[in-house]
Amino acid sequence: MQGFQGFISLLYYAMLAMAVVAFVLALVARPDAYRAADKQNKGFWLIILGIAVVVNLVVPMLFLQIAGLIASIVFFVDVRPALKQVSGGGGGGGGWGRRGGRGSSSDGPYGPYNGGR
Repeated sequence: MQGFQGFISLLYYAMLAMAVVAFVLALVARPDAYRAADKQNKGFWLIILGIAVVVNLVVPMLFLQIAGLIASIVFFVDVRPALKQVSGGGGGGGGWGRRGGRGSSSDGPYGPYNGGR
C-alpha cells in the first residue's frame, strides 16, 4: 500500500508542477498576445491557473485537482502555442526541418520553392 501512496503523491506533485509552470508562462505572456490570439484575456488565465495552484497546495480534493489539471493542459495545448505564434516565438517546431527556423522567404511548408524546376 505504501507504493500506491507514493505513486499518488508523485501524481499530486506532478499536477502541482504543471499548474505552477502554466501559471508562470501565463504571467510572462504579453496581454495583447491573448487578444491577438483570440483567446480569453490574461486575467482570466491567471485566475484559473492561480486557483489550480492553490487547490493543489491547499485543498486535497481530487476532483478540484483534476479540474486544475485540465485547465493546465488546455493552456499548454491550445493557448500557449497560439500566444507563441502571435508573439513571433513559435512556428519553428524546435528548429527541425527549416535550418533552425531560419528559412528563406521562398520556403514552403515542405522545403524551398524552386518555381517548378
